[in-house]
Amino acid sequence: MMKNLTTTLVAVCLLTAVQVHVWGQEADIRKHLTERIPQMDKIDEVSKTPIPGIFEVRVGGTDIFYTDAQADFLLQGQIIDIKQQKNLTEDRVARLTAISFDALPVKDAFTVVRGTGKRRLAVFEDPNCGYCKRFEQDLQKVDNITIQMFLYPVLGADSVEKSKNLWCAKDRVKAWQDWMLRNQPPKATACDTAAIDRNMAIGRKHKITGTPTLLFSNGTRIPGAIGTDQIEKLLTQSGG
Repeated sequence: MMKNLTTTLVAVCLLTAVQVHVWGQEADIRKHLTERIPQMDKIDEVSKTPIPGIFEVRVGGTDIFYTDAQADFLLQGQIIDIKQQKNLTEDRVARLTAISFDALPVKDAFTVVRGTGKRRLAVFEDPNCGYCKRFEQDLQKVDNITIQMFLYPVLGADSVEKSKNLWCAKDRVKAWQDWMLRNQPPKATACDTAAIDRNMAIGRKHKITGTPTLLFSNGTRIPGAIGTDQIEKLLTQSGG
């Protein structure tokens, strides 16, 4: 029994020593990069990668860089695991920018319900986005769905103005569909439009860079317009 206890203690000590060494490396990297690149955003995290001697440096929440143990070099790019055929950088950013469907601030969206409304979808759209208008045509063919529509005006001042008018419309769904499907501009009106600012903030936080961006209830995120068949397939995969 004493022998087993001794073996366990040695293993724990070795593990602790390894952890301390890694923490020391990460602290050194953080210190060196901060000193050598003072204009760099605050470093959120330094962690090992599957490549020996190469560390991931995460800054600004979701921006990924790579460096060596001495922080002599800083690399910007992607790590691809050839054996597994996986883009590790892309997967990492996807995890960092993932949006929990149930955590979406639905108070800042307007809701479109068709049929039973049992299937769920959230969409970030710019009212001046041509791809969004095409997507809206296809979305009309999807039934038994609840859509949370987040106005996300990324295409300039006119998009912001239209989004404000749409948000302030007495019937937001009708105003939205009149514009997106029938090209009838929303009437100029005023109200509290802070929701649009919050939409822009959540979009920046989660790296939503284009419209439409679709979010399904299982967390699947699709950038860009897709057709009715693909919408139906993803709704089925997401479980509604």
